Amino acid sequence: MSELTKNVQPLADFNWEDYENGSHSNVSKEELDKAYDETLNKVNERQVVEGEVISIDKKEVIVNIGYKSDGIIAASEFRYNPELKIGDKVEVYVENQEDKKGQLVLSHKKARLSKSWERVNAALDNQEIIQGYIKCRTKGGMIVDVFGIEAFLPGSQIDVHPIRDYDQFVGKTMEFKVVKINQEFRNVVVSHKALIEAELEAQKKEIISKLEKGQILEGIVKNITSYGVFVDLGGVDGLIHITDLSWGRVDDPHKVVELDQKINVVILDFDDEKKRIALGLKQLTPHPWDALNADLKVGDHVNGKVVVIADYGAFVEIQPGVEGLIHVSEMSWSQHLRSAQDFLKVGDEIEAVILTLDREERKMSLGIKQLKEDPWETIEVKYPVGSKHTAKVRNFTNFGVFVELEEGVDGLIHISDLSWTKKVKHPSEFTQVGAEIDVVVLDIDKENRRLSLGHKQLEENPWDVFETLYTVGSIHTGKITELLEKGAVISLAKGVEGFATPKHLVKEDGTQAAMGEELPFKVIEFNKDSKRIILSHSRTFEDVQREEKKAAAKKVAKVKKEEGAVKIENQPAATTLGDIDVLAQLKEKLEKGE
Repeated sequence: MSELTKNVQPLADFNWEDYENGSHSNVSKEELDKAYDETLNKVNERQVVEGEVISIDKKEVIVNIGYKSDGIIAASEFRYNPELKIGDKVEVYVENQEDKKGQLVLSHKKARLSKSWERVNAALDNQEIIQGYIKCRTKGGMIVDVFGIEAFLPGSQIDVHPIRDYDQFVGKTMEFKVVKINQEFRNVVVSHKALIEAELEAQKKEIISKLEKGQILEGIVKNITSYGVFVDLGGVDGLIHITDLSWGRVDDPHKVVELDQKINVVILDFDDEKKRIALGLKQLTPHPWDALNADLKVGDHVNGKVVVIADYGAFVEIQPGVEGLIHVSEMSWSQHLRSAQDFLKVGDEIEAVILTLDREERKMSLGIKQLKEDPWETIEVKYPVGSKHTAKVRNFTNFGVFVELEEGVDGLIHISDLSWTKKVKHPSEFTQVGAEIDVVVLDIDKENRRLSLGHKQLEENPWDVFETLYTVGSIHTGKITELLEKGAVISLAKGVEGFATPKHLVKEDGTQAAMGEELPFKVIEFNKDSKRIILSHSRTFEDVQREEKKAAAKKVAKVKKEEGAVKIENQPAATTLGDIDVLAQLKEKLEKGE
């Protein structure tokens, strides 16, 4: 007898003969309905009851709750339980006893929700293992249906191994542990990783207890980072640092190993407490220095690739794991302070000369300037004294210009050798850094690797001409181009400059000559060796006045002499008062003239 009919009792006064004959006159319809209803379970809306699955297809699940009609529930509400079968007992929520079609409306999802928080909290408290259905991906993990509640499964909690394809888990039913609940926001966090960690922990202890330094194990590449490679040794992870992947330099571990690749590794070190295992891959092969050609010696030429570069030099790999340093001073014969980046860059394939070789210390120094002849060995041949060249301005000092004739050959043009005529206070007034300038070699200092150069010597010394032109006493038109405390600079013809002190700048009207004025100047001093011309404007009119006074004085003296001679002839020798007056007047005139 089924659960639905075990409590059914026949009506005591029911006339079965009339029923068989089709006559129901003694029993009303109401009575029949009443008798039928009493055989069914009493259910109320918004109530959770238990029912039995009686039919399943792709779209619907039919559930019998002992009511006069069965309820239909969408199959999607049972996705979390793919093993659902006919006969299973399920909880359902009665939404409506009878809809417009007379259908009993049930919901399994709402039934689960009504009790889900109790069950989720109990699962957390009891560390219970529960089942959940992974609905979809979300940022940082997955959304899991647990008892009708959407719980969050972080990506890091799916497995002990890093997950590279999250989509493979969507639509799967898995076992989980509830690890966190936020009651206020009703957030649930679950973990699948937690189920297997305890087992893995015991497995790790067993593996670590058997480890020995130098032991070679097989592992699988689990994760590749910028600083190294994590290898799964069968339940415990070890790290191959990037420097232990290869004897050569490695800029990207992906170039050495691949994910999921099986590799042999050697144990370099491990920590029992922190369970850290340091692994090595390069240690499985001999050190490249041990295999270096025994005939290689200082002075030999080698080819290699620039693998690292710094300001002080570049490291060149001549074979994997064997590197030599080219110091920046060995890159050029030039003595200028420069950076290695000015000569080389990472990836350059170059030829170099071995300068030092220490096989025990595994060190090698190289040079590339040695591939070219030292220009100073035969400097007198290419740059003899008196030869003319074009150089490039490198930098300035207060006393001159440093120039470069070629890589490694530098020279100095003293400030006094820039121009015959122009007084240069600082070289920047004459040229600029990076500019080209014509020079002539004046002297060679081979020991200090420096040339003395001149620029003005490219032209004849104009002071030989100036000596005949600007003679002392000659007058020339000049322009005041600069006023200083001690005097003024005067620009004359042919690009030459002179100098006048303040007292020689006084004009005839008594005012001082101003900046930019063009005036006549008299040469009062000319020095060819020091290239100095001293000028005076005042002397141009003062000397004329002085000459005029002298001429007047001579004239008066002559007249007096003549008058005196006449008087001596016609008069007595005694001096008269008239003579005294004449002499007094002459003296006064002379004093005023002076």
